[in-house]
Amino acid sequence: MSSIAADLDQLIVEDLALRERDHRLRTRRAVVPLSSTRLAIDGVEYVNFASNNYLGLTHHPRLLATARECLKSDGLGSGAAPLITGYTQRHAQAESAIAHWKGTADAVLLPSGYQANHAAIQTLAALGKKQGGGGGTRFLIDKLAHASLLDAVRASDAEFRVFPHNHLGKLERLLRDARSDQLQVVLTESIFSMDGDAADLAGLSELKDRHRFILLLDEAHGSGVYGAAGAGYAAEKGLASRVDVSIVTLSKALGCVGGAVCASKAFCAAVVNHGRAFVYSTALPPVIAAAVSEAIALLREEPWRQSTVRAMAREVRASIEKMGV
Repeated sequence: MSSIAADLDQLIVEDLALRERDHRLRTRRAVVPLSSTRLAIDGVEYVNFASNNYLGLTHHPRLLATARECLKSDGLGSGAAPLITGYTQRHAQAESAIAHWKGTADAVLLPSGYQANHAAIQTLAALGKKQGGGGGTRFLIDKLAHASLLDAVRASDAEFRVFPHNHLGKLERLLRDARSDQLQVVLTESIFSMDGDAADLAGLSELKDRHRFILLLDEAHGSGVYGAAGAGYAAEKGLASRVDVSIVTLSKALGCVGGAVCASKAFCAAVVNHGRAFVYSTALPPVIAAAVSEAIALLREEPWRQSTVRAMAREVRASIEKMGV
C-alpha cells in the first residue's frame, strides 16, 4: 500500500472513531422484507414502523403483476439517459399520470427525489442568470427543509439565506429586501420529513400576493397521504395552484422508487435542458415507470388506504398524549 493510501486510511480510521465516540457513526444492516409491514433482522421478525411505505403498496399484487409483465416486454434497465434512448412510452405515460395526479401541466421523471430537487434547483439557478439584469437567483430556505434542497443550493453557487422554521415574518423581511434584478425562490417542504409538522401554505400564499417569488414545494411526505387521491398537502389545502414547482418522491407512499419535478410545460422543458441531474443520469427502468402509473391508479381506486393510515396516526398521537408525552 502506498504511503498516500495509508495516510488516507489512517485519516478515515480517526474520523470514524470520532463519529463513534459522538454516537454519530452510521452503519448498514441487512433486513429481510417479509411484507409491506413486517421485516426480519438476524432471524427476528419485527413490525416495521421505520419505513416511508405509508400505504403498503410495495407488495400490492397489482403493482407486482404490472412489474412482472413489464419486465417480460421491456427488460430490466433503461440502458441510457432519457435524452438518448432511455425515454420510453412507459416513461411518457408515467409523467402524464403524475402531472394529472398532481394537477400540473407536465412532469419530469428522475431516478430519485434527491435528484429531482437537484434538477429543479439547477434549472432555477440557470434561469436566474437569464432574467433582466442578470442578478442571478437567491434561494430562501426553511431551516428544516430536506438536506437535498440545501445540498442542491450550495452546489449551485447561487446566493441563499436560511430562515427559521415556518417563520414567515423573517421570510417577508428577506423578500422585502430582495434585489429587483434577482429571481427569488422560496424552498420548503409540505410535510417536514424530520419533525412531521406542516408548512404554513396559507401564509406563503398570502406572501405571494405581496411579493414576487417562485415557490418550490417538496411534497415527498405529503403525496399519497393528503389530498384527494393523495395529490398532496397543497391540494388538500386548496392551494396547489399557488405552488410553482412541486417535487414528488415515488419511493414513499407510491411504494416504488424515483422522483419527479411537477410544474408547467415551460418549466419542465427547462429542466430537460438545464437540470444536470436529469441530463446526465440514466433513466429509471421502464418497469418502475409502469409501476408508478399503476400506483397512482390504485390511489384513486383504494382511498381507504389513505384514510386508514391517517386514522392510525391520529390514534397513536392521542394515545401518546394520554401517556403524558
